[in-house]
Amino acid sequence: MYRLLTAVMAFLVLAACEATQLNEPPEQLGEFKARVLHVYTEKALQWPLSRKADPSEWNKPMEDALRARLARYDGRQEYDVAVTLEGFLLATPGIPVVVNPKSVAVVNVFVYDVAKKEFLVKKKQMQIFEDTTGESAILGSGYSRTKEEQIAGLSLRIADAIEELLAEEHREKGWFDLRAGDSLEVESTAVEDADSTTTAPVSE
Repeated sequence: MYRLLTAVMAFLVLAACEATQLNEPPEQLGEFKARVLHVYTEKALQWPLSRKADPSEWNKPMEDALRARLARYDGRQEYDVAVTLEGFLLATPGIPVVVNPKSVAVVNVFVYDVAKKEFLVKKKQMQIFEDTTGESAILGSGYSRTKEEQIAGLSLRIADAIEELLAEEHREKGWFDLRAGDSLEVESTAVEDADSTTTAPVSE
């Protein structure tokens, strides 16, 4: 029994340490720069057994999380990212350990290439679960977190999942590599700058 309890406590500590943080190191996103970050929550469905929350309560937390994660990239190519909240369940207090409900949100993600005028991602659906901490693993987040904390936590997880999706697609498909046209423009500018440099005549 003692060994079992020790193993459970070790697992809970590990889960708490791995909780998503707001200021995690940036991903490799090439020349990505967000022109527009849009959140749309008006038609989100509150699922049965959820804590009551108006969809508008999600707007600012989601916008803040997206801005914190995606507005920090300053590449040379612009992209629009939009997220629609489709539905959510905010865990209510359950029976600790036995019935431990977990908050979840479903979103659709859109990524638009401004220069090419085409979607890289059009309506990709993602199911996002909240982080598990040592306390919520035992009691459930319905006991350990307020409604506002659940929404903020899920919003951060949504932004984190989108950032990881962009990084994966960039790594595997080169989504945000510097385009040939942009590369030529950069080289042309460098040549023009070099040509405009004049050398003062040497006096005899």
